[in-house]
Amino acid sequence: MANIDVQGYLRRLGTEHPGKPTIEGLFALHRAHVERVAYTSLQVHLGQRTTPDPYDSAARIVAGESGYCYHLNGAFGALLETLGYDVTTHRGRVWRAAPEGSGPGSISDEPNHLVLLVEAENTLYYCDAGLGDALHEPLLCVPGETTQGPYTYQLERTRFENGASGWSFTHDPKANSFTGMVFEERIASLPDFVARHEWMETNPESAFVKNLDVYRRDATGVDHLRGCVLTRSDGTSASTREITDSEEWFDALADVFGLRLPGVGDVAQERLWKRVWEHHVAWAAQQG
Repeated sequence: MANIDVQGYLRRLGTEHPGKPTIEGLFALHRAHVERVAYTSLQVHLGQRTTPDPYDSAARIVAGESGYCYHLNGAFGALLETLGYDVTTHRGRVWRAAPEGSGPGSISDEPNHLVLLVEAENTLYYCDAGLGDALHEPLLCVPGETTQGPYTYQLERTRFENGASGWSFTHDPKANSFTGMVFEERIASLPDFVARHEWMETNPESAFVKNLDVYRRDATGVDHLRGCVLTRSDGTSASTREITDSEEWFDALADVFGLRLPGVGDVAQERLWKRVWEHHVAWAAQQG
């Protein structure tokens, strides 16, 4: 079994070693992870190829990099397991309602998310450090409604078309990013995520290929960078600004999201900015 640089990981999270596994420790680690390790598709737009292997992802996080759900939840789960928590991974599917209000359908349709269930002090929690603007803290695995800062979430039991049991998470509509996510109770393993990860990272139809997104969740709201548009939302109001200067854009990555692009040289950064700016100009033209 591969090893994790636990101290390096905890330094990235800005936390001390939590000691024995506790609910308090789990919550503190989860908050630190979503606040300090941004959710992003940046690596796709840098032309980097990655794997969903949790130990590879943990090493990238220790080095100052980030990623989306397969990277973030995979690495976070490996960290928690190393710290003594009982962790299982599960296949999920993030979905957004169509205009006619269609629902999540079957879990067999394009599973695109890695979910963590974590046991602490004989209590089971749904943890998700890789869901963009959603969870700030773990959710107790019981049906019901939970409010975290400006957002209220719903967690319910569900059964899929194939008869499998699972859970359904409903996001707060105020977030306006996605509608919900369903996940299987059945425990998954790394091979369950490889093919979809490769599709999401390389296919022209993938949202990660089409859009460069960066999210950072904290106790009072969400920072979101899509292309050249930076937004801060507290659930009731949002401030938005267009970034038209490359230096300002890279400063926002570093200062707002903690992404300083380790190992990415000037030429690669120039190529990245050109790609982002061209996409932004095309998008702005469509809005007009």
